[in-house]
Amino acid sequence: METFTINQPQTKPCPFCAETIQAAAIKCRFCNEFLNTNKAKALQAGQDSDSRPADKKKPDDSVLFAGKPSLWAMSASIFRGLIFLALAYFLISYPIENLSLFQQPQPIAAPEVTSQPDYTAESAPNPEIAENTTEESYSLALNESQLSTFRKYRTIAGLSLAGLVILLLLIKIANLKATYYEVSSDRIEWSRGLLDRKVDNLDMFRVVDLKLRRSLLDCVVGVGSVTVMTTDKTDPEFTFEKVRHSRALYNAVKKASLDADRRSGVVHIE
Repeated sequence: METFTINQPQTKPCPFCAETIQAAAIKCRFCNEFLNTNKAKALQAGQDSDSRPADKKKPDDSVLFAGKPSLWAMSASIFRGLIFLALAYFLISYPIENLSLFQQPQPIAAPEVTSQPDYTAESAPNPEIAENTTEESYSLALNESQLSTFRKYRTIAGLSLAGLVILLLLIKIANLKATYYEVSSDRIEWSRGLLDRKVDNLDMFRVVDLKLRRSLLDCVVGVGSVTVMTTDKTDPEFTFEKVRHSRALYNAVKKASLDADRRSGVVHIE
């Protein structure tokens, strides 16, 4: 018994009407359009490009940068806090009440008068001036009970100041470490807040300009600040505060913003 194999003709869709026709056809039998013209070739090329995988046409949504601000962003606050802590230590440890300004005057024994001195009108002491001088010199003098009270409140004031400074520094550190930055190819997203968490984002095509700032100390410790100028009305200027790998972040945002401008057809006019 003989077996016959029937070869099926190769087909293709018509670029004009999308009907199935033979691959070798020059003219579509459905719409009567010629398939060897420049218009047909352009349509065929467009269909071939649209048939590519969708993941090659879409931008890469992978994370380009993710991180948090460094504690070096609080260098100024920590310096001011150390000054107030030094003041608190001074209040606690230094006995201010022992200064002669707060001490009671000691009585001075009157010298023996052997003879009545001769006073002239010019050299005679004025009793009113002497009395006023004594009162002004010891106007801050405190007794033992007042000195004890002053010592107690001095210690309380020093401890309260130290506790307040440490508490404020801890709150600032917690808020700083609660900040999180994430950069992808099409947007910049950040979140802030410890108890009241807020999340916001910025489209990459809105980025107009970038600035990278690194002081001498930033270069030593390996951090930097990247400022992004945008056309967004809510956040016209956004700063990545004291982040590590700041140069890599600057390059990534710059490249992503240029790619977003090309995809969106956006032209920034200064």
